Amino acid sequence: MVMVRPRVARALSAALPAMRVILTSHGSTGDIYPLIALGRALLRAGHTVGYVALPAFQREIERAGITFIPAMTSQAHPDLRYWMGRLMARRTPLGQLLEVYRAFGQHLPETAAILERAVAAADLLVSSYLFPLNRGVADRQGVPFATFAFAHHVVPSPDYPPERMPSPAWLGPNVRRTWNRWLWRTADRVADALVNRAIAGPLRAAGLPGARGFFSTPADCVLVGVSESLMRPAGAGLDPRFHFSGYCRWQSAVEPAIDAELQTFTGGDRVPVLTFGSMVDHDPTATLRRFLEAWPRDRRIILQHGWTRFEVPAGHPQIRVVGKVSHDQLFAHASVVIHHGGAGTTASALHAGVPQIIVPHIADQAFFGREIERLGCGFRLPRRRWPERIAGALDRLEADPGAARRASEVRIQLQQEDGPARAVAILERFVAEQRRSRAKPTSPPR
Repeated sequence: MVMVRPRVARALSAALPAMRVILTSHGSTGDIYPLIALGRALLRAGHTVGYVALPAFQREIERAGITFIPAMTSQAHPDLRYWMGRLMARRTPLGQLLEVYRAFGQHLPETAAILERAVAAADLLVSSYLFPLNRGVADRQGVPFATFAFAHHVVPSPDYPPERMPSPAWLGPNVRRTWNRWLWRTADRVADALVNRAIAGPLRAAGLPGARGFFSTPADCVLVGVSESLMRPAGAGLDPRFHFSGYCRWQSAVEPAIDAELQTFTGGDRVPVLTFGSMVDHDPTATLRRFLEAWPRDRRIILQHGWTRFEVPAGHPQIRVVGKVSHDQLFAHASVVIHHGGAGTTASALHAGVPQIIVPHIADQAFFGREIERLGCGFRLPRRRWPERIAGALDRLEADPGAARRASEVRIQLQQEDGPARAVAILERFVAEQRRSRAKPTSPPR
């Protein structure tokens, strides 16, 4: 693995004039924070950075020193918790993708206009991979365009099929590669057609061409924000436009009062931590009642309520509920992290060096659960009966010293990586190549 240290990144920056970079992403915390980390690294490298996002994230973006640009001026901002609930009601990844576009489709013309004004004075636009149609905005302004992927299962290759698609071993290696290529092309066509149909009206109003090659060609440069050494797929079939930068992680501010509270609760020991982040529970009272009936009275656990809105009634001193707090601060008290398998939470648990139990809810979370099993750092638990099964699952995990040992090894490995610095170096090289390409004189017609 090629690793770019901050000192090397600064040297690379010196060879390229300072850039004006616009970042944009929509969704919950896991969609926003990685690009904040990227923006912070761009600032350290001497570049100017603006971030087009929903007002809900203005405080965190500005705390990083990044210029915040509201994605919309109207008061009718999307209710993220409401749309997450709708998202979780859809059973398939494509169905969930359509809900994402329906949530923001009505705001697309306004957001595209705001983004275009920001990009007009920029040297680079970086967008979440979920919104490759932003390429149309960059193209209109003649600005290089890159995307940022939070998971590596969206990276196409003839060596494996798209997520949940069959690729039987009995086909043989050559036939399988041909089959996998066809599956990825089909996935592109289906995703493009569904997205563009779902927001056809807003696309026309915004004057955007829509999605083109959703998986295979979302941009000329795609940053894949996971550890290359741990998660880059085997095989030589990856398109060179996909670059594994390593994790880009941003953390909320440390809250000393919470540390003191948790230190008192744990007595200095590590205890299980349960957090489902931005996942929504349609009946949190019933789910929590099931959990309380099954959880041992003599076993401590920290419960972060998040968007599930779990509130433990009095009479359960073995359970401590916390609100918003950074993963790094919270997981410092964890013996095991029980979570939904979101990209950001998975990364934080890996960096904390503790075993994990993943209860997948939507989208790529089952995929990350399988990755944690592959790495030997924990296992998945079905969502359907997690309240009744979680205590037994913890017994099983804590009885296996191999998971804790492997989690500690992974943490040490991740400490050697600097995802934000490497991402900056990749983007600088990409913009320099784009400038050279556009500066080449064209041959006169004969």
